[in-house]
Amino acid sequence: MKLLRNPGVKRELFVFLVSGAIFAGIGFFLSVRCGLLTLAFAVFNFCAVLLFVSRRYRAVASMAEQVGRVLHGQERAMIGREEEGELAILSTEIGKMTVRLREQADRLTEDKVRLTEAIQDIFHQIRTPLTGINLTASLLEEDLTVERRRRLTRDLSRQSERIRWLVETLLKLSKIDAGTAVFRTETVPAEDLIGQAAAPFRIPMELRDQTLRIRAEDAVFVVDPAWTAEAVGNLLKNCMEHTPPGGEVAIEARETALFSELTVTDSGPGFDPADVPHLFERFYKGKNATPESVGIGLALARSIVAAQNGTITAANGPSGGARFTIRFYKSVV
Repeated sequence: MKLLRNPGVKRELFVFLVSGAIFAGIGFFLSVRCGLLTLAFAVFNFCAVLLFVSRRYRAVASMAEQVGRVLHGQERAMIGREEEGELAILSTEIGKMTVRLREQADRLTEDKVRLTEAIQDIFHQIRTPLTGINLTASLLEEDLTVERRRRLTRDLSRQSERIRWLVETLLKLSKIDAGTAVFRTETVPAEDLIGQAAAPFRIPMELRDQTLRIRAEDAVFVVDPAWTAEAVGNLLKNCMEHTPPGGEVAIEARETALFSELTVTDSGPGFDPADVPHLFERFYKGKNATPESVGIGLALARSIVAAQNGTITAANGPSGGARFTIRFYKSVV
Protein backbone atom coordinates (compact mmCIF):
# COMPACT_ATOMS: atom_id res chain seq x y z
CA MET A 1 0.00 0.00 0.00
CA LYS A 2 1.17 3.53 -0.77
CA LEU A 3 -0.20 4.45 2.63
CA LEU A 4 2.52 2.47 4.39
CA ARG A 5 5.20 4.28 2.39
CA ASN A 6 4.41 7.46 4.28
CA PRO A 7 6.91 7.86 7.18
CA GLY A 8 4.39 9.75 9.30
CA VAL A 9 1.73 7.05 8.89
CA LYS A 10 4.25 4.32 9.69
CA ARG A 11 5.28 6.12 12.88
CA GLU A 12 1.66 6.49 14.01
CA LEU A 13 0.88 2.83 13.32
CA PHE A 14 4.08 1.71 15.02
CA VAL A 15 3.19 3.66 18.15
CA PHE A 16 -0.28 2.07 18.25
CA LEU A 17 1.18 -1.42 17.70
CA VAL A 18 3.76 -1.04 20.45
CA SER A 19 1.31 0.50 22.91
CA GLY A 20 -1.27 -2.23 22.09
CA ALA A 21 1.30 -4.98 22.60
CA ILE A 22 2.40 -3.51 25.92
CA PHE A 23 -1.13 -3.22 27.27
CA ALA A 24 -2.01 -6.71 25.98
CA GLY A 25 1.08 -8.09 27.70
CA ILE A 26 0.05 -6.43 30.95
CA GLY A 27 -3.45 -7.87 30.53
CA PHE A 28 -2.17 -11.41 30.02
CA PHE A 29 0.07 -10.96 33.05
CA LEU A 30 -3.01 -10.28 35.14
CA SER A 31 -5.22 -12.98 33.59
CA VAL A 32 -5.94 -14.68 30.30
CA ARG A 33 -9.40 -13.14 30.07
CA CYS A 34 -8.08 -9.68 30.78
CA GLY A 35 -5.31 -10.23 28.23
CA LEU A 36 -7.76 -11.32 25.53
CA LEU A 37 -10.00 -8.33 26.17
CA THR A 38 -7.03 -6.00 26.05
CA LEU A 39 -5.74 -7.61 22.87
CA ALA A 40 -9.17 -7.36 21.21
CA PHE A 41 -9.45 -3.71 22.22
CA ALA A 42 -5.94 -3.02 20.89
CA VAL A 43 -6.73 -4.73 17.57
CA PHE A 44 -9.98 -2.76 17.27
CA ASN A 45 -8.19 0.51 17.98
CA PHE A 46 -5.46 -0.36 15.50
CA CYS A 47 -8.02 -1.10 12.75
CA ALA A 48 -9.95 2.07 13.54
CA VAL A 49 -6.78 4.16 13.46
CA LEU A 50 -5.73 2.50 10.21
CA LEU A 51 -9.15 3.25 8.71
CA PHE A 52 -9.17 6.92 9.69
CA VAL A 53 -5.56 7.45 8.71
CA SER A 54 -6.25 5.80 5.36
CA ARG A 55 -9.25 8.09 4.75
CA ARG A 56 -7.28 11.16 5.71
CA TYR A 57 -4.36 10.08 3.54
CA ARG A 58 -6.64 9.53 0.52
CA ALA A 59 -8.28 12.92 1.07
CA VAL A 60 -4.92 14.69 1.21
CA ALA A 61 -3.71 12.76 -1.85
CA SER A 62 -6.88 13.72 -3.72
CA MET A 63 -6.40 17.41 -2.85
CA ALA A 64 -2.77 17.26 -3.97
CA GLU A 65 -3.84 15.70 -7.26
CA GLN A 66 -6.48 18.38 -7.83
CA VAL A 67 -3.99 21.14 -7.01
CA GLY A 68 -1.60 19.65 -9.56
CA ARG A 69 -4.29 19.64 -12.24
CA VAL A 70 -5.27 23.22 -11.43
CA LEU A 71 -1.68 24.44 -11.52
CA HIS A 72 -1.16 22.78 -14.90
CA GLY A 73 -4.31 24.35 -16.28
CA GLN A 74 -6.20 21.10 -16.68
CA GLU A 75 -9.17 22.27 -14.63
CA ARG A 76 -10.45 25.45 -13.05
CA ALA A 77 -12.75 24.05 -10.33
CA MET A 78 -12.15 24.72 -6.65
CA ILE A 79 -10.94 21.95 -4.36
CA GLY A 80 -13.80 19.84 -3.00
CA ARG A 81 -14.89 20.32 0.60
CA GLU A 82 -14.08 17.80 3.33
CA GLU A 83 -16.20 16.94 6.35
CA GLU A 84 -13.29 16.59 8.78
CA GLY A 85 -12.38 19.78 10.63
CA GLU A 86 -8.68 20.18 9.89
CA LEU A 87 -9.02 18.90 6.35
CA ALA A 88 -12.01 21.19 5.76
CA ILE A 89 -9.92 24.21 6.78
CA LEU A 90 -7.00 23.02 4.65
CA SER A 91 -9.29 22.34 1.71
CA THR A 92 -10.83 25.81 1.95
CA GLU A 93 -7.45 27.54 2.10
CA ILE A 94 -6.07 25.49 -0.79
CA GLY A 95 -9.20 26.32 -2.77
CA LYS A 96 -8.64 30.04 -2.18
CA MET A 97 -5.00 29.69 -3.13
CA THR A 98 -5.76 27.88 -6.38
CA VAL A 99 -8.37 30.47 -7.33
CA ARG A 100 -5.87 33.27 -6.74
CA LEU A 101 -3.18 31.44 -8.69
CA ARG A 102 -5.60 30.92 -11.56
CA GLU A 103 -6.58 34.61 -11.50
CA GLN A 104 -2.91 35.59 -11.54
CA ALA A 105 -2.25 33.24 -14.44
CA ASP A 106 -5.20 34.71 -16.34
CA ARG A 107 -3.94 38.24 -15.68
CA LEU A 108 -0.46 37.29 -16.87
CA THR A 109 -1.95 35.83 -20.05
CA GLU A 110 -3.97 39.00 -20.60
CA ASP A 111 -0.88 41.14 -19.96
CA LYS A 112 1.08 39.13 -22.53
CA VAL A 113 -1.68 39.61 -25.10
CA ARG A 114 -1.84 43.35 -24.37
CA LEU A 115 1.95 43.61 -24.53
CA THR A 116 2.00 41.86 -27.90
CA GLU A 117 -0.74 44.14 -29.21
CA ALA A 118 1.03 47.21 -27.80
CA ILE A 119 4.31 46.24 -29.47
CA GLN A 120 2.48 45.77 -32.75
CA ASP A 121 0.81 49.18 -32.38
CA ILE A 122 4.10 50.84 -31.48
CA PHE A 123 5.81 49.29 -34.47
CA HIS A 124 2.98 50.45 -36.71
CA GLN A 125 3.12 54.00 -35.31
CA ILE A 126 6.90 54.26 -35.66
CA ARG A 127 7.05 52.59 -39.05
CA THR A 128 5.09 55.38 -40.75
CA PRO A 129 7.42 58.28 -39.76
CA LEU A 130 10.47 56.06 -40.31
CA THR A 131 9.30 55.38 -43.85
CA GLY A 132 8.85 59.10 -44.35
CA ILE A 133 12.33 59.82 -42.96
CA ASN A 134 13.94 57.26 -45.26
CA LEU A 135 12.10 58.66 -48.27
CA THR A 136 12.99 62.25 -47.38
CA ALA A 137 16.63 61.31 -46.81
CA SER A 138 16.82 59.69 -50.26
CA LEU A 139 15.28 62.79 -51.86
CA LEU A 140 17.81 65.05 -50.12
CA GLU A 141 20.59 63.21 -51.96
CA GLU A 142 19.26 64.50 -55.28
CA ASP A 143 20.05 67.83 -56.87
CA LEU A 144 17.28 70.05 -55.47
CA THR A 145 16.47 73.70 -55.33
CA VAL A 146 17.11 75.55 -52.06
CA GLU A 147 13.38 75.92 -51.35
CA ARG A 148 12.69 72.24 -52.06
CA ARG A 149 15.56 71.23 -49.79
CA ARG A 150 14.21 73.45 -47.01
CA ARG A 151 10.75 71.89 -47.25
CA LEU A 152 12.18 68.38 -47.12
CA THR A 153 14.37 69.32 -44.16
CA ARG A 154 11.35 70.68 -42.27
CA ASP A 155 9.45 67.51 -43.06
CA LEU A 156 12.39 65.42 -41.84
CA SER A 157 12.47 67.40 -38.61
CA ARG A 158 8.72 66.99 -38.14
CA GLN A 159 8.88 63.22 -38.59
CA SER A 160 11.81 62.96 -36.16
CA GLU A 161 9.92 65.04 -33.61
CA ARG A 162 6.93 62.73 -33.94
CA ILE A 163 9.08 59.69 -33.15
CA ARG A 164 10.69 61.50 -30.20
CA TRP A 165 7.29 62.44 -28.77
CA LEU A 166 5.99 58.90 -29.21
CA VAL A 167 8.97 57.32 -27.47
CA GLU A 168 8.93 59.85 -24.59
CA THR A 169 5.20 59.40 -24.07
CA LEU A 170 5.53 55.62 -24.01
CA LEU A 171 8.35 55.87 -21.48
CA LYS A 172 6.25 58.11 -19.24
CA LEU A 173 3.34 55.69 -19.45
CA SER A 174 5.66 52.81 -18.58
CA LYS A 175 7.03 54.66 -15.53
CA ILE A 176 3.52 55.33 -14.25
CA ASP A 177 2.46 51.72 -14.86
CA ALA A 178 5.53 50.41 -13.05
CA GLY A 179 4.94 52.73 -10.11
CA THR A 180 8.36 54.38 -10.48
CA ALA A 181 7.06 57.82 -11.46
CA VAL A 182 7.51 60.32 -8.62
CA PHE A 183 4.66 62.76 -8.02
CA ARG A 184 5.50 65.71 -5.75
CA THR A 185 2.50 67.48 -4.28
CA GLU A 186 2.55 71.28 -4.38
CA THR A 187 -0.05 74.00 -4.09
CA VAL A 188 -0.10 75.65 -7.51
CA PRO A 189 -2.25 78.56 -8.68
CA ALA A 190 -4.42 77.51 -11.60
CA GLU A 191 -3.12 80.40 -13.72
CA ASP A 192 0.48 79.18 -13.35
CA LEU A 193 -0.48 75.59 -14.08
CA ILE A 194 -2.41 76.54 -17.22
CA GLY A 195 0.35 78.87 -18.37
CA GLN A 196 2.93 76.09 -18.09
CA ALA A 197 0.71 73.67 -20.02
CA ALA A 198 -0.24 76.16 -22.74
CA ALA A 199 3.23 77.61 -23.38
CA PRO A 200 4.28 75.08 -26.10
CA PHE A 201 1.02 75.61 -28.04
CA ARG A 202 0.73 79.39 -28.21
CA ILE A 203 2.79 79.78 -31.40
CA PRO A 204 1.28 76.75 -33.22
CA MET A 205 -2.20 78.02 -32.37
CA GLU A 206 -1.30 81.48 -33.59
CA LEU A 207 -0.09 80.01 -36.88
CA ARG A 208 -3.40 78.16 -37.17
CA ASP A 209 -5.29 81.39 -36.48
CA GLN A 210 -6.80 79.85 -33.34
CA THR A 211 -7.71 81.73 -30.18
CA LEU A 212 -6.71 80.47 -26.74
CA ARG A 213 -9.01 81.74 -23.99
CA ILE A 214 -7.99 81.24 -20.36
CA ARG A 215 -10.14 81.82 -17.28
CA ALA A 216 -8.43 80.74 -14.08
CA GLU A 217 -10.12 82.87 -11.40
CA ASP A 218 -8.40 82.29 -8.02
CA ALA A 219 -8.44 78.50 -8.10
CA VAL A 220 -5.50 76.50 -6.80
CA PHE A 221 -4.50 72.89 -7.39
CA VAL A 222 -2.66 70.59 -4.98
CA VAL A 223 -0.81 68.49 -7.56
CA ASP A 224 2.54 67.81 -9.15
CA PRO A 225 2.94 70.84 -11.46
CA ALA A 226 5.14 69.20 -14.11
CA TRP A 227 3.12 65.99 -14.49
CA THR A 228 -0.23 67.79 -14.38
CA ALA A 229 0.91 70.33 -16.97
CA GLU A 230 1.86 67.35 -19.15
CA ALA A 231 -1.67 65.97 -18.84
CA VAL A 232 -3.32 69.32 -19.57
CA GLY A 233 -0.92 69.86 -22.47
CA ASN A 234 -2.06 66.61 -24.07
CA LEU A 235 -5.66 67.76 -23.82
CA LEU A 236 -4.72 71.10 -25.38
CA LYS A 237 -2.87 69.32 -28.17
CA ASN A 238 -5.93 67.21 -28.92
CA CYS A 239 -8.20 70.25 -28.97
CA MET A 240 -5.80 72.26 -31.14
CA GLU A 241 -5.56 69.49 -33.72
CA HIS A 242 -9.35 69.22 -34.00
CA THR A 243 -10.15 72.93 -34.04
CA PRO A 244 -10.49 74.54 -37.50
CA PRO A 245 -8.65 77.76 -38.43
CA GLY A 246 -10.31 80.72 -36.74
CA GLY A 247 -11.67 78.49 -33.97
CA GLU A 248 -11.25 78.76 -30.23
CA VAL A 249 -9.81 76.61 -27.47
CA ALA A 250 -10.82 77.53 -23.92
CA ILE A 251 -9.38 76.53 -20.56
CA GLU A 252 -11.29 77.28 -17.38
CA ALA A 253 -10.42 76.49 -13.77
CA ARG A 254 -12.58 76.71 -10.68
CA GLU A 255 -12.45 75.55 -7.10
CA THR A 256 -15.17 74.33 -4.77
CA ALA A 257 -15.20 72.98 -1.23
CA LEU A 258 -14.96 69.45 -2.63
CA PHE A 259 -12.62 69.66 -5.61
CA SER A 260 -10.50 71.74 -7.96
CA GLU A 261 -11.71 71.49 -11.55
CA LEU A 262 -10.17 72.30 -14.90
CA THR A 263 -12.05 72.11 -18.21
CA VAL A 264 -10.65 72.27 -21.73
CA THR A 265 -13.07 72.86 -24.61
CA ASP A 266 -12.77 73.49 -28.33
CA SER A 267 -14.94 74.57 -31.23
CA GLY A 268 -14.19 71.53 -33.36
CA PRO A 269 -16.50 68.74 -34.52
CA GLY A 270 -16.54 66.99 -31.14
CA PHE A 271 -16.60 63.22 -30.59
CA ASP A 272 -18.56 60.50 -32.26
CA PRO A 273 -20.81 59.08 -29.49
CA ALA A 274 -19.44 55.59 -30.13
CA ASP A 275 -15.88 56.81 -29.44
CA VAL A 276 -16.52 58.47 -26.06
CA PRO A 277 -16.19 55.30 -23.90
CA HIS A 278 -12.84 54.45 -25.55
CA LEU A 279 -11.14 57.84 -25.83
CA PHE A 280 -8.66 57.22 -23.02
CA GLU A 281 -7.67 53.73 -24.16
CA ARG A 282 -4.14 53.36 -25.48
CA PHE A 283 -3.71 53.50 -29.23
CA TYR A 284 -7.42 54.08 -29.72
CA LYS A 285 -8.16 56.38 -32.66
CA GLY A 286 -11.65 57.78 -32.99
CA LYS A 287 -13.56 58.40 -36.18
CA ASN A 288 -12.64 62.09 -36.12
CA ALA A 289 -8.94 61.47 -35.35
CA THR A 290 -6.36 63.23 -37.49
CA PRO A 291 -4.03 61.15 -39.70
CA GLU A 292 -1.11 62.07 -37.41
CA SER A 293 -2.93 60.85 -34.30
CA VAL A 294 -1.20 58.07 -32.38
CA GLY A 295 -3.78 57.46 -29.67
CA ILE A 296 -1.67 57.68 -26.52
CA GLY A 297 -1.86 61.35 -25.54
CA LEU A 298 -5.23 61.01 -23.83
CA ALA A 299 -4.15 57.69 -22.27
CA LEU A 300 -1.15 59.42 -20.72
CA ALA A 301 -3.36 62.25 -19.44
CA ARG A 302 -5.67 59.76 -17.73
CA SER A 303 -2.75 57.88 -16.15
CA ILE A 304 -1.25 61.10 -14.77
CA VAL A 305 -4.55 62.30 -13.32
CA ALA A 306 -5.45 58.88 -11.89
CA ALA A 307 -2.02 58.57 -10.26
CA GLN A 308 -2.86 61.74 -8.31
CA ASN A 309 -6.31 60.45 -7.24
CA GLY A 310 -8.09 62.62 -9.75
CA THR A 311 -10.68 61.95 -12.44
CA ILE A 312 -10.81 62.87 -16.10
CA THR A 313 -13.81 62.69 -18.43
CA ALA A 314 -14.56 63.56 -22.03
CA ALA A 315 -17.86 64.55 -23.62
CA ASN A 316 -19.34 66.75 -26.30
CA GLY A 317 -20.05 70.31 -25.24
CA PRO A 318 -23.62 71.66 -25.11
CA SER A 319 -22.95 73.86 -28.15
CA GLY A 320 -20.67 71.39 -29.94
CA GLY A 321 -17.01 70.68 -29.76
CA ALA A 322 -15.04 68.54 -27.34
CA ARG A 323 -15.07 69.06 -23.58
CA PHE A 324 -12.51 67.54 -21.18
CA THR A 325 -12.97 67.83 -17.42
CA ILE A 326 -10.30 67.14 -14.80
CA ARG A 327 -11.11 67.06 -11.09
CA PHE A 328 -8.82 66.71 -8.11
CA TYR A 329 -10.84 66.00 -4.99
CA LYS A 330 -9.85 67.42 -1.63
CA SER A 331 -9.20 65.01 1.20
CA VAL A 332 -10.17 67.59 3.83
CA VAL A 333 -13.32 69.69 3.48
